[in-house]
Amino acid sequence: MTDEKLARINELARKAREAELDEAEREEQQRLRQEYVAAFRGNLERQLNSMVIVDEAGNRRNVQKRGKQQ
Repeated sequence: MTDEKLARINELARKAREAELDEAEREEQQRLRQEYVAAFRGNLERQLNSMVIVDEAGNRRNVQKRGKQQ
């Protein structure tokens, strides 16, 4: 997500606190928020995929999604 898009999200949030957003602005805000959340989740997933857990016996394993076992 670019700095310009983050700035626009913040600008729309400030405007929403001060006054009512019009329909186009609400749609833009929703679209930008969805894009931000998708980028955040993608970054988090990449970080978790690069992590390794070492157990007491020294065995190394990748982090798995909850409910999945190796």
